[in-house]
Amino acid sequence: MKLSLVLTFLENEIKKNRLPGAVLHVSHRGQLVCQEALGYKTVFPTPTEMKLDTVFDLASLTKVIATLPATLKLLEEGKLGLYDSVSKHIPEFDSHDKDKIRIFHLLTHSSGLVADRPYHKQQLAKKEILEAICAEQLIYEPGQKVIYSDLGMILLSFLIERVTGEAFDQYCAKVIFDPLDMKDTGFNPSFPIERYAATELCPIRQEYKCGIVHDEKAETMGGVSGHAGLFSTVQDLAKFARMIELNGRDKPILSEASIRLSKKNFTPALDEGRGLGWMMKSPISYSACGELFSDLSYGHTGFTGTSLWFDPEEELHVILLTNRVHYGREPHILDIRPKVHNMIRAMF
Repeated sequence: MKLSLVLTFLENEIKKNRLPGAVLHVSHRGQLVCQEALGYKTVFPTPTEMKLDTVFDLASLTKVIATLPATLKLLEEGKLGLYDSVSKHIPEFDSHDKDKIRIFHLLTHSSGLVADRPYHKQQLAKKEILEAICAEQLIYEPGQKVIYSDLGMILLSFLIERVTGEAFDQYCAKVIFDPLDMKDTGFNPSFPIERYAATELCPIRQEYKCGIVHDEKAETMGGVSGHAGLFSTVQDLAKFARMIELNGRDKPILSEASIRLSKKNFTPALDEGRGLGWMMKSPISYSACGELFSDLSYGHTGFTGTSLWFDPEEELHVILLTNRVHYGREPHILDIRPKVHNMIRAMF
């Protein structure tokens, strides 16, 4: 079976210590093709075998599995519009020409906000982080450039809290995870420690993080943010992926209209294609989904070593979960991801 090439490739990467372990899920035209666990969920201090029910820190997959659908839900309910100014909902954001920033700018990473700030090094509390973002100046005119910005997604989670009057994590659970029966998905989870894929060695704790968010800004915010902090399993992500793939027809959590809208390329004239939340596959430069996925493909990645990619031409989706940061921050995953997706796409 051709898929054995993919599994052998991943096993070899694990043997080379480029990955501790991986969970791979492949679905084609609604049929499960593969769901395999390989390698180890922890190597340090004690090797423990990867399992299909291993809980992963999703890192930036949070942006499309929590923040995006929460925003779309509010859009459907008439509680916000994509072209609302952010300052309409967060008045204190209205300074330094930031009244020009719309909600869709945050979702498409075209807001003009800087990519990142080391709030954890400044030991800012959650309220202080919002104040710091509100005090930011634009580094370019909104809509003129794509710069992947954690700040925009952090801000969007604050906006969702303002609109709903609910904590971001509780709202996401209520409108997304619970209706989809994603029982192992959430922020600040409390599973037994042996269920987690370990991430990086924490210099402060002098131990590897297990069940504690890897992203330092999200940890500073109490583990809950719009840019990172979500934990989940491959089984739960498969439920979410199928809902997205079918545009909500199987599980009416969101309307077909809003899911389809999220997959539209909102930045075709800019240097990077962006949907609402989703990365769009680039036909002329590096894409995490490789070269063989069609130009209509969309997905997202997470810094810890996670990814979710769709090719609508083949009704194909691939979930690749790794804890590559358990070995540190060497960028081997940037080489591994496209190769895995190319091998899978070549099967169909």
